[in-house]
Amino acid sequence: MMEMQVKRLYADAVVPAYAHPGDAGLDLFAYEAITLAPGASAVVKTGVAIALPPGTEGQVRPRSGLAAKHQVSVLNTPGTIDEGYRGEVGVILVNFGKAAFPVEKGMKIAQLVVKPVLRVKVRPVDELDATARGEGGFGSTGI
Repeated sequence: MMEMQVKRLYADAVVPAYAHPGDAGLDLFAYEAITLAPGASAVVKTGVAIALPPGTEGQVRPRSGLAAKHQVSVLNTPGTIDEGYRGEVGVILVNFGKAAFPVEKGMKIAQLVVKPVLRVKVRPVDELDATARGEGGFGSTGI
């Protein structure tokens, strides 16, 4: 099993944790209390910094309960935490709902999934290999 180091930036910050055995994501907890107005977004501090295992990234993803019950999500989902980042983990929450949403200190606000990263060598070329799909993009396969 890989290890992720976690540094509490404040003595009362909650360390990310899996809620259940077999969960893919660690819960991230708000360190501050704020209110998200309808349509508003804000970076919510977690009070922790992390050191990801070599060759991994952290993906910050929404919590399904907040999305389904309150229309609160992670704005840049999934947010990426690079392996070398050592600053405070922040979560960009957005309120898509019609009512203000109070974020309370200690509340579960997102989940962190640690995933392997593939590194590639970039090689500029004049042409790309042809495929059956070609340049078909948005909506090219129908509804």
